Amino acid sequence: MMELTQKYIELCGVKIYCEYSFVDNRPPLLLIHGVAATLYTFNSLIPLLKDHFSIINIDLPGFGRSEKSSSFIYSFQNYAEVVAACIDYFKLENVNIVGHSMGGQIALYTTNMVPEKINKLVLVSSSGYLKRANKAIILCTYLPFFGYFVKHHVHKQEVKDVLKNVFYDHSLITENHIREFGMPLEEKGFYTSLKRLLRYREGDLSRDDLKTIDKPTLLLWGKEDRVVSYTIGERLAEDLPNAKLITYEKAGHLLTEERPHEVFKDISGFIL
Repeated sequence: MMELTQKYIELCGVKIYCEYSFVDNRPPLLLIHGVAATLYTFNSLIPLLKDHFSIINIDLPGFGRSEKSSSFIYSFQNYAEVVAACIDYFKLENVNIVGHSMGGQIALYTTNMVPEKINKLVLVSSSGYLKRANKAIILCTYLPFFGYFVKHHVHKQEVKDVLKNVFYDHSLITENHIREFGMPLEEKGFYTSLKRLLRYREGDLSRDDLKTIDKPTLLLWGKEDRVVSYTIGERLAEDLPNAKLITYEKAGHLLTEERPHEVFKDISGFIL
């Protein structure tokens, strides 16, 4: 089984960490994680995918091993610019994007930006219909102590308790999960990125915007998702012109780790 190549590349002036493997005649699959996560989101899925797809898995700016820039504007539009630049860097065509949580919204922004480069979308527990933070909170992000407030708020819960919120079956949570998802929380730059994301993040795409995205789209949702309710998936299925929703019983937000074999089967059946 081919191992993924690990590499830092510069995209849009930011140092990005990525892992990838390319095999001729295998369709490209670009993976985008969600907020406060890393490319580890797809850890259990990649061994299943990489014998059938060319894989590009990236840490978004501000997360994982990518640069925690204090000048990058952490907006969905700029994240989409980074993803589009990644597609150009690897000279990809007819790209399929898998986006988890916030990564799903970034996938939609990217498709809106460069539709000619996108083949199909898989949105896993995707964010949707969120408004921009209110003006009072945005103003607070400019206060010098606000980063400490964000850090205090994040650390109010143990990592295992946070994971219990994204797994339906708590018995599946491993020490590896606790270590990998807890590691970014120890980096000082992470809180700068989170603060700037809160400041600059636009609202999610509107219904009118969604209705213009006609790419074939697969929506995958856990029925017990406590982070983004499956009712958001139902709304997206109505507003996206060419979308299909699959829900998983007794499953939570982190489907890629909780139900990797079923997710792989559904992705493969949709794209291949």
